[in-house]
Amino acid sequence: MKKIYKISLTSIFILLAFTTSYAQKIEGVVTTSEKNPLEAVNIVIKGTTSNTTTDSNGKFSIDSRGKLPITILVQYVGFKTTEIELDAIPTTPLQVTLKEENELIEVVVSSRRRIEKVQDVPIAISVITGKQAEQTGAFNVNRIKELVPSVQLYSSNPRNTGINIRSLGSPFGLTNDGIDPGVGFYVDGVYYARPAATTLDFIDVEQIEVLRGPQGSLFGKNTTSGAFNITTRKPSFTTGADFEVSYGNYAFLQAKASVTGALGKKVAGRISFSGTQRDGLVDNIVTGRATNTLNNQGIRGQLLWTPTVNTNVILAADITTQRPDGYAQVVAGVAPTQRAAYRQFDAIIKDLKYQLPSLNAFDRKIDQDTPWRSGQDMGGVSLNIDTKIGGGTLTSTTAWRFWNWDPSNDRDFTGLQVLAKSQNPTRQTQITQEVRYAGQLTSKISGVAGVFFIDQTSQTDGTEESGNAQWRFAQSSTSPLWKTPGLFEGYGIKTDANIRASSAAVFGQLDWAITERFHVLPGLRYNFDKKDAHYARTTYGGLQTNDPALIALKKSVYSDQAFDSNTDNTDFSGNLTLTYKASDKINAYATYAKSYKPVGVNVAGLPTDSKGQPLLDLAVIKPEKVNHYEVGVKTSPFRNSIFNLALFNTEIKDFQTNVQAAELGVNRGYLANADKVRVRGAELDASFVVNPHLTINGAATYTEGTYVKFTNAPLPLEETGAPVAFKDVSGSDLPGASRWAGSLGGELSDNARFFGNAGKVFVAIDSYARSEFSSSPSASKYLVVPGYAIFNARLGFRAAEGLSIHFWGRNLLNKDYYEQLLPAGGNAGQYAAVLGDQRTYGVTLKYSL
Repeated sequence: MKKIYKISLTSIFILLAFTTSYAQKIEGVVTTSEKNPLEAVNIVIKGTTSNTTTDSNGKFSIDSRGKLPITILVQYVGFKTTEIELDAIPTTPLQVTLKEENELIEVVVSSRRRIEKVQDVPIAISVITGKQAEQTGAFNVNRIKELVPSVQLYSSNPRNTGINIRSLGSPFGLTNDGIDPGVGFYVDGVYYARPAATTLDFIDVEQIEVLRGPQGSLFGKNTTSGAFNITTRKPSFTTGADFEVSYGNYAFLQAKASVTGALGKKVAGRISFSGTQRDGLVDNIVTGRATNTLNNQGIRGQLLWTPTVNTNVILAADITTQRPDGYAQVVAGVAPTQRAAYRQFDAIIKDLKYQLPSLNAFDRKIDQDTPWRSGQDMGGVSLNIDTKIGGGTLTSTTAWRFWNWDPSNDRDFTGLQVLAKSQNPTRQTQITQEVRYAGQLTSKISGVAGVFFIDQTSQTDGTEESGNAQWRFAQSSTSPLWKTPGLFEGYGIKTDANIRASSAAVFGQLDWAITERFHVLPGLRYNFDKKDAHYARTTYGGLQTNDPALIALKKSVYSDQAFDSNTDNTDFSGNLTLTYKASDKINAYATYAKSYKPVGVNVAGLPTDSKGQPLLDLAVIKPEKVNHYEVGVKTSPFRNSIFNLALFNTEIKDFQTNVQAAELGVNRGYLANADKVRVRGAELDASFVVNPHLTINGAATYTEGTYVKFTNAPLPLEETGAPVAFKDVSGSDLPGASRWAGSLGGELSDNARFFGNAGKVFVAIDSYARSEFSSSPSASKYLVVPGYAIFNARLGFRAAEGLSIHFWGRNLLNKDYYEQLLPAGGNAGQYAAVLGDQRTYGVTLKYSL
């Protein structure tokens, strides 16, 4: 932690010291959109102390003390700040038109590889600016879901993280490295293959675009349910800096800093830092310490080189570390199973003379004896080259990334030594290359075409080991041999799991303007995927014996297993969108997409048959085949307003799902195919600037996710021990799918001055709600997360430059709610919860120059 802080501060001071500037004089006139002159507008040379204001005719004259190129900030309360970059002194006065603040229809995105207004894009898309994310405290994806209710994120620890859009994307439950996520995660054009990236803090984000629906013809990696397209703030040739610190209860401390400036005539740099710490929210009554802390640090550096006016080259490097004492789950209840009475959880712990610290999860107490550790490091280097050729831009993005995972878990969720060790450290690396061209091809046709390649390897060297209470939980008969002293103590498995996955694709999409208002957008993709997997586990420890009966008991808990799987497949997919702009305020579209998720392989162990042999037919998982239909309309019913509606229907054949096995040897569950699922629903996005002082925004989604056919589903928790191994759950709800979810917020503001800075004083309230959802691959009445609603608020003053301050509170009503429920290893009956945070509050100070 201290090392990263020192590196960050040293880098910031070096960048500030070496940025340079030169003097110039500029004149201009500032008016409103109605051409009315504005008096007392702040004119600032960004990164310097040189400033002035406009006179009664809106005119200004300023002497710069910076070297060209420079950036002029034009600021006036109630209007959007305008930045003007100058490479030379203008020979005539600048004509500057300021637009009223929150002109929502002017939000621009780059999702289609070009800059365009979000309301013109025929895709269901939500945009969160970096400023919005900062103000609402959305410093990671888990917070973004409160602003975009179509997003769901479930995380029992960073490795076991699933991110879904419209309830699709990742199998619900425990992560298996053998499949690809259905939601793409991109930062500055670089694809992040590991879903754990979504648990880390954002660093110096400019904008977050959340695209919904298949995106195979626009992005390098095929995605079946959507994508996060995140852009960070780029280096500038004008010196600038932002510093932010937040304090809150539970010793919350978050610090952010970003500095940018010129390092030479054609080279600029930017370095950014983020660090978050917080005490734990769950008490461990054994250790006397609170657990589930926050401890994240990250640093990102960028160098911009502009060899010509038509070419930009950005070299970026980042590293983020996470060292929490956390991700402990709290026992939420006990389900009676169909096992014999002596195998019920309550009977087991009674025999062991053990009592849970609490039967109420919201007492937030645990007594778990195995330490929780969720250490991860993630980082990489990327080189992005943009050069203008003809009527478009050729882009090359080359990247290398890594992810190191160092965990320790208590999978029995109790203070008993059932599982003394459960840890599966992983090392993952990836290389990606994308080359694409986007631009105007003819007077009526524009588009994007590209090639993409990724090669990644993942190595897991795991350990799972029994403790002195394992015999009672594993006991499956009344034989006295189970009580043999030391039979299971120290008995475990060492796992060697490796997967290498390669993918190559050619993709493209055209935008053909049949008329000025009617466009046809066909898209195509050809993909090749190859996966080679190796899995081997070896038993060790426990009582050393030659007694066949005792050996059989040990093998009923853990057994040796090894298999290799090699598979590849190709796929041809595409989409067709029709869009009609009825007027400047109404844009309608209809889309059909044929998409897919690549073939999968199991690399976490397989369930066994009656003879103890692995079911090898489950080693390879079929690819998903997706048919997606969507219609939508984007409207601006009146000035500074947005009202968008989308209807969608997605059908998936051979849906890749996760099965939590009762067998302990299947370390993180295994993958299987459900014959067919369907997700359909509606989404509404609305934003209104009622007047210069009041804004209101809201979003709502209705989602109906159903297993159309799934005849070989795993048994729900309460049916563990039934005479059958599988269950037909056709017609039941998909896990993680709430029928209703929504967000609603608003802000009231007024002009003010604080420490001499012009800005706005504001009060804002945000809310997020969702209805109940199943938290199990096969619906269990015990693993249903009740619906909940939370309310957040903030009050303060903000300014474009200088000091800003605001007070904030999250979950103000201190609502107790679950984010996820999951059974303990072995399905003995107890199940645990990932708890939502209780009420938190604090203050944030920010200084910009």
